[in-house]
Amino acid sequence: MNEDMENDENFEKKDKTVVLPGDSIIESMEYLPGRNCFREGNSIISKRLGLAHFKGHVIEVVPLSGMYVPEVGDMVIGEVAEVQHAGWVIDINSPYQAFLPLSGVAEFIDPAKTDMAKIYRKGDVIYGKILLVSPAKSIHISMQAPKTRKFTGGRILSISPVKVPRLIGKQGSMINLIKDKTGCMISVGQNGLIWLQGENEELAANAINEIEKKSHVEGLTDHIEKMLSRK
Repeated sequence: MNEDMENDENFEKKDKTVVLPGDSIIESMEYLPGRNCFREGNSIISKRLGLAHFKGHVIEVVPLSGMYVPEVGDMVIGEVAEVQHAGWVIDINSPYQAFLPLSGVAEFIDPAKTDMAKIYRKGDVIYGKILLVSPAKSIHISMQAPKTRKFTGGRILSISPVKVPRLIGKQGSMINLIKDKTGCMISVGQNGLIWLQGENEELAANAINEIEKKSHVEGLTDHIEKMLSRK
């Protein structure tokens, strides 16, 4: 950054600019630091390698890499890791495992009379909603919310969880583009796992991988649309 820029009170980086830890995103008291940012004097500074994002008068940095940290309301894809008497332990691609309790399924289950593995067995892949995250990171999943389901067939892809918002796009624009162009059914987990099924699975998978690689590039939607139109 040159000296003139440093002395310009109105200096700011553009939305979706790649920033490094310690980079000044903007020099102004009119903005507030959001996620992965902090204030130093008049400047808002990035804590992470990521994309600067202006949300009104709040600035945040969307990391370009990082692990998934569960939040209440997230839709996640997980694999049944263990069947227990009171529910199921679910691997959600996070440092923290989740638990699907009996109260989290729609039907009444009497564990004394029911083989729990007939409901969900080890290795089953489910699409659930994070219902509880305690301070000690005890995580509960529900299968009663709309769209929750057990997957059969299809394939699972994995991307960096921080790239999920770019994959979904504004109001679902990017993921709907892929669905429309490929005819695939696609479910996206906030934990970076994606399930897809259809005749053009490979094309959809290539588009998703391209979005992960080029999430910081301007004009990405047009690029993906051209890519999908060449099928």
